Amino acid sequence: MKNIDRREFLKIAGAGIGAAGLGTIPGCSGNRSGNGSAKATDGQMTYRTNPTTGDNVSLLGYGCMRWPTIGGGSARDSDNDIDQEMVNSLVDYAIEHGVNYFDTSPVYCKGYSEKATGIALSRHPREKYYIATKLSNFSKAAWGLEESVAMYRKSMENLQVDYIDYMLLHGVGMGSGMDELKERFLDNGLLEFLMEERAAGRIRNLGFSYHGDIKVFDWLLENHGTYHWDFVQIQLNYLDWEHAKQINPRNTNAEYLYGELEKRGIPAVIMEPLLGGRLANVPENIADRLLDREPSQSIASWAFRFAGSHPGVLTVLSGMTYMEHLQDNLKTFSPLKPLSEEENKFLFETADLMMNYPTIPCNDCKYCMPCPYGIDIPSILLHYNKCVNDGNIAVKGSDSYRKARRAYLIGYGRAVDKDRQADRCIGCNQCVPHCPQGIRIPHELRKIDMYIDSLKKGGI
Repeated sequence: MKNIDRREFLKIAGAGIGAAGLGTIPGCSGNRSGNGSAKATDGQMTYRTNPTTGDNVSLLGYGCMRWPTIGGGSARDSDNDIDQEMVNSLVDYAIEHGVNYFDTSPVYCKGYSEKATGIALSRHPREKYYIATKLSNFSKAAWGLEESVAMYRKSMENLQVDYIDYMLLHGVGMGSGMDELKERFLDNGLLEFLMEERAAGRIRNLGFSYHGDIKVFDWLLENHGTYHWDFVQIQLNYLDWEHAKQINPRNTNAEYLYGELEKRGIPAVIMEPLLGGRLANVPENIADRLLDREPSQSIASWAFRFAGSHPGVLTVLSGMTYMEHLQDNLKTFSPLKPLSEEENKFLFETADLMMNYPTIPCNDCKYCMPCPYGIDIPSILLHYNKCVNDGNIAVKGSDSYRKARRAYLIGYGRAVDKDRQADRCIGCNQCVPHCPQGIRIPHELRKIDMYIDSLKKGGI
């Protein structure tokens, strides 16, 4: 549905679906311009304008993968039930302060994110928010057209809506790359179906989220003239801008991904602006460097400002479990203070310094879970990364060996249950195709297990 105004959209949507829930098309109130970016004053959210539909989208988007649970923690990490009352409070506060883009998926929060998001958002007028969700047909059992369409219908039911504002093909480039793209979306006629839904008004914007195989990304953009992508979701942050491929050969530098979208005029939605939290929990010397420069800003705000400063970015997603996360991010984007050329240089130098720390590129997405042998893969990898960043990797013969060794072993026992540790891995490789970062997980688990074994033999 190209270059269509809101009245025309309502006519199309009204012909194809019931009128219930269709007030005016979303675009919450605020001081906005239609030239691609908003004129925001102090305390007001910055907005960007989608060139295809005219949507005025908050530059801060709410990622609904980490809703809070009863008893604490996020539903991404906990088996506890989602705290719906807290979700409602977070959504209310976000909308009150100008956030209008909410990104979810049928697989987030162990399958409960869409429902919780729908309950919270349905308490507000439909024109106050945009909903983004995904066709998350990762399982081969869901690759048939009938099964995938059923997932799409279920998303509408859970979200309590009659149309989806932003629909994504989820995780293209993962697994077997082009072969998997064809089986999940092309050969079964699913992409054609979604395009028909867009023409009928039940999908307002159609795009995809990209992970992994660059051939898939390039092919989809080469065929932009056929599919008319309204937006594309990519991983972008100041470390991945030039170092993504260095971190993991399977990844692609964000500079290339963003540049390919920008030259085609396709808006970019940004995921992983904090690189799975790693750019909020940086090594001590990096934290000091950032805080010395801007003592009043959080460490995370540097990463969010970097992502939001690119003019082709429509919104920057953040999974905000706690109210303090939401409030800090609102401070960064209300309004956004774009990075200067000198600040960009400062961040690129910071990224170069961070590459001295050989962390494993785990973003804690948990797509590798559950492990058939009960291994807590993300916790093992993230504990290792934390120790690297904190300088607690024990080097035999160094002055800090005993302290670092003790910190690693004690922390490991607290972070990972004994029956879920790395020594349980048998190398079945079931997790590997599901990792968006292409991590050779059994290989990394073996390395960590060997390291732990050597620490144990060294004595306390």
